[in-house]
Amino acid sequence: MADEYKNTVFLPKTTFPMRGGLPQKEPELLAFWEKTELHKKLRAQSATAEKFILHDGPPYANGNLHIGHAVNKILKDVVNRCYQMLGYNAHYVPGWDCHGLPIEWKIEEKYRATGQDKDKVPVLQFRKECREFAAHWQNVQAGEFKRLGVEGDWQNPYSTMDFSAEAAIVREIHAFALNGGLYRSSKPVMWSVVEKTALAEAEIEYEDYVSDTIWVKFPLVSTMGVGPDQKKIQKENSDLSGASIVIWTTTPWTIPGNRAVSFSSKIKYGLYKIVNVPPDNWTKLGDKLILADALVESVMKQARVVQYERMRDVTTDMLRNENCVHPLNALGYNFLVPLLEGDHVTADTGTGFVHTAPGHGSDDYNIWVENTAMLSGRGIDTTIPYTVDDAGFFTREAPGFEGKRVLTDKGEKGDANEAVIKALREAGMLLARARLTHDYPHSWRSKKPVIFRNTPQWFIAM
Repeated sequence: MADEYKNTVFLPKTTFPMRGGLPQKEPELLAFWEKTELHKKLRAQSATAEKFILHDGPPYANGNLHIGHAVNKILKDVVNRCYQMLGYNAHYVPGWDCHGLPIEWKIEEKYRATGQDKDKVPVLQFRKECREFAAHWQNVQAGEFKRLGVEGDWQNPYSTMDFSAEAAIVREIHAFALNGGLYRSSKPVMWSVVEKTALAEAEIEYEDYVSDTIWVKFPLVSTMGVGPDQKKIQKENSDLSGASIVIWTTTPWTIPGNRAVSFSSKIKYGLYKIVNVPPDNWTKLGDKLILADALVESVMKQARVVQYERMRDVTTDMLRNENCVHPLNALGYNFLVPLLEGDHVTADTGTGFVHTAPGHGSDDYNIWVENTAMLSGRGIDTTIPYTVDDAGFFTREAPGFEGKRVLTDKGEKGDANEAVIKALREAGMLLARARLTHDYPHSWRSKKPVIFRNTPQWFIAM
């Protein structure tokens, strides 16, 4: 009966099987492409056509492919095939990134599993193992990409560890060196003490972290003024004599790297005098503090000040071009700390002033570099110190703290914070301290906290 009805209906016919049988058919199709040299034929047919080049960010050669690789490459393969069929010469050359932390981290994992210390492995041996590891996974991934049906020049891929590629980089560096475009300087980077390497923003995760927070006094050097109105300015600002700017920071260990204090012209500041404090308080009776009006109450509460009075406004015009004494002046930090205006300063938290250590933060670095010419004209040394080494230890450029450690090899807090806090208290510059749980950058591999530290780097002037 079914056949009778079927014969009365006009239906298309196909040799396609009812079931795909993909596990069997796909390898057969790949073998057919290889046997017929499909890639060579496509290149020959479109040799004179306009080129279409898809700039494909290469994957790391550090493991099997995952769903992200599949989605990425299949979509790009669709684009390449479409342009090929539209008459372009869509020559896709696959490649691999064989440098960087992802590969090194895999080798270090092997060392840790056998109790080896990476720092004791000869650097040439380490590089050889990294190269062998990358070569292995490049071959594995090539087979997996081909199994996904991605069309490309799989016989002639590129690799960042090819000696020809490395030689090309050297040639370009030489060109910049010869034309004066290559120069040596420094810049702060996110640094993993555990992994002893710089990290990109994409390699950072933010996790809850408990930090020591401190409020620190930076005494004003003077309010003498300059130019024809010097005497007038002296008289108007005589009550600022002995006053201190107050900063707040969640990284006490960066105080030795402080070189400036930042303020904002959008914030209203005032001069406050301490009238009543409990016995043995770090804040003393008669202390004069300059704070943002919007934050004075919270600061005084942290400092356990019973009573205070607002003496007057402190305008940003008065702050501009002024200098402070470094709170650790007695330990050898005998240089001027300028006040700089910055857009990154807000009155949301803290004191309305920002402790600025150009070797330990992006905003700090940027405002310091922006004002380099002006500061040099005022006779201020604009060199950014290297206060912390790659293992998290203070260097000799942090007088009084050399050998103290910010973070340990395991990513745990060292003794640097407490050493700095103790020194500030002994110097009479510590207003208050507390603890704060907040988002803090961690390495996505080691899951340990990272730090900002100044590092020597090569720059290219474009």
